[in-house]
Amino acid sequence: MKRKNSHLPTEAASFGHNPFAHLSSEGLPPAPASPPPAPESNVSRSSRPPKSRGRVDIVREKAHRGGKIVTVIRGFVGIGHPEIESLAKAIQKSCGTGGTVKDGQIEIQGDRRDEAARILTEAGFKPVFAGG
Repeated sequence: MKRKNSHLPTEAASFGHNPFAHLSSEGLPPAPASPPPAPESNVSRSSRPPKSRGRVDIVREKAHRGGKIVTVIRGFVGIGHPEIESLAKAIQKSCGTGGTVKDGQIEIQGDRRDEAARILTEAGFKPVFAGG
């Protein structure tokens, strides 16, 4: 059984009436020359460093994990589970490894302390390398 070509030719096809063809810009106000200046409060906030959101401990663990090294980030205070999960996802993406969130702490596969500290610093936390 032969299939027919079901595509429509588009070389000389006219798609019909253009509803915007008869519109003009007469009577409209002119466009602004430049965007309005930003309010002073936004400028001052962006120039200040972000407020510290607290200390978090970054620990390298190997015990009870079958000899595999895991980076554990713990000590989050005052943030919810969804934000911890979004931080974990950002760290996993940056490191190119897997990980999970268990009991309010982030576990990343491998020794990824430096990458995790960089992302946590950007998020406003004060990372501290603890343990071994």
